Amino acid sequence: MEPASITWPARFDPARAPVHVRNELSISGLPEAVWACLIRAADWPSWYPNASRVRIGDGTAQDLSADARFTWRTFGVSLRSQVDEFAPRKRIAWSAVGLGVDVYHAWLIEPSEGGCRVLTEETQFGWACRLGNLLMPGRMYHGHQLWLERLASRALGSGSVTS
Repeated sequence: MEPASITWPARFDPARAPVHVRNELSISGLPEAVWACLIRAADWPSWYPNASRVRIGDGTAQDLSADARFTWRTFGVSLRSQVDEFAPRKRIAWSAVGLGVDVYHAWLIEPSEGGCRVLTEETQFGWACRLGNLLMPGRMYHGHQLWLERLASRALGSGSVTS
């Protein structure tokens, strides 16, 4: 069986994006546990050092949901995001805009033998993305890999993680 892939809106197609990052990790934990940690965006800053000032909707929500709007700061940029795809325990994706950036970030969680496979991909457009990629190549890849590893640790409490 072919692994699932990201469903890209035409305007965010990786073939035309100046910045495209893809990371994947196998986690020896239940997809439900990974999903619960991923959508609990209000907690991201406590375990993922590249996220801060997360505010979902009016600030009372803890979890992302279908069509949720949220603001946050990552990679030094303040973003306004909206959840565009939401399939519980399987898929979540959001678009985001900020000064000089227009992005689409998607996540897939697929059950596998002994746990799950988590894939995250992001495409970016805008002058700030191009400049950041030029001055700090690999920064986005390494940041997303850290996000996956911290997500795994959070979902497992402690446990084994494989690339």
